[in-house]
Amino acid sequence: MAYQNIQKRVLLVMSSLDTMGISGKQTGTWFTELAAPYYILTEAGFEVVFASPDGGEAPIDLLSMKAPYTTEYTERFAEDDVALYAARNTRRLRDIDYSTFDAVFIPGGYGLIWDLASDSHLIKLIRDSYESDRPVAMVCHAPAILRDVKLSTGEYLVNGKSLTGFKNDEDTEVELLHHLLFSLEDELVGRGANFIKKANWEPNVVVDGALMTGQSPASAPPLAEALRDTLAG
Repeated sequence: MAYQNIQKRVLLVMSSLDTMGISGKQTGTWFTELAAPYYILTEAGFEVVFASPDGGEAPIDLLSMKAPYTTEYTERFAEDDVALYAARNTRRLRDIDYSTFDAVFIPGGYGLIWDLASDSHLIKLIRDSYESDRPVAMVCHAPAILRDVKLSTGEYLVNGKSLTGFKNDEDTEVELLHHLLFSLEDELVGRGANFIKKANWEPNVVVDGALMTGQSPASAPPLAEALRDTLAG
């Protein structure tokens, strides 16, 4: 009798950019939004594969590697040779057969507004995953990628959907809103989304069918737990 590998697989997609446009400001994936889902999902028995547009080493935001932004997850990741190897050797996104994955998780960080948000391969990946009822989990700035995602019907995926993401007030508080290509909150609301906000930096997870979103860094662990529970379901 042949046995099939039934381990669930999650594709974790990181930005390849470490600079915010022409501002010169350093960026990258926000560390705890990478580390928390990695441990929460792998410890649940799922395989987590890191990918990025360029492949190879995907940058981590330096600010997120320092107190007070570090967490139990980042401290563990920083001492974990296997996890560090995975982040330094991400798969090239376009080389991956995403149909073999059960879900996608996209951590935040400002760089993705310049690369992932306009990546046609990732936009198609999100549409296909959503339409086949495979969870798409996105935290912090990652929901910005939804701006240009359309369903097969031609309708914007976010139209009429409840979701969240890093809001204008949070970008303003860190004095970065004016450096961005676009406002995540404004664009998604303009596409018809029901944008659900909580106080700045509060954990906030919104699930609408296969679309799962988190507001800010503190939302990464509960969002990963929600994805874990959905996949285990």
